[in-house]
Amino acid sequence: MPLTLRVLCPDQSVFDGSADEVILPSTSGQMGVLPGHISLLTALDVGVLRLREGSKWTSIALMGGFAEVEANEVNVLVNGAEPASSIDSSTVQAELDAAQLVASGFESKPNSPEKFKAQQALLRAKARVQAVK
Repeated sequence: MPLTLRVLCPDQSVFDGSADEVILPSTSGQMGVLPGHISLLTALDVGVLRLREGSKWTSIALMGGFAEVEANEVNVLVNGAEPASSIDSSTVQAELDAAQLVASGFESKPNSPEKFKAQQALLRAKARVQAVK
């Protein structure tokens, strides 16, 4: 019996279908979910959700949120999400390089709000690059 997976953002449904396996970027590390998994609620970090349908793997870049697993249903509620198929692989590396450059400019300001924003932009860019790989 496969899992039912829903990935929902405030403005759209990114994925609604079945999966044989789901790997989530939880705040405590990567977490795999298979049919029959125990019920749980976990916070999600900025990262990549990977789902397997048969032998095919699909990636979705997530921008942080929560996941609920209950009775073979995985509901993922996130601030933003982007399927790897909709990410332009030719520009994503340039965006990562630009984000790294901006983030490195705030090393002398350890507690500035601008540094936090730059680090978040860097995490989002890294997740998008990982999703297309």
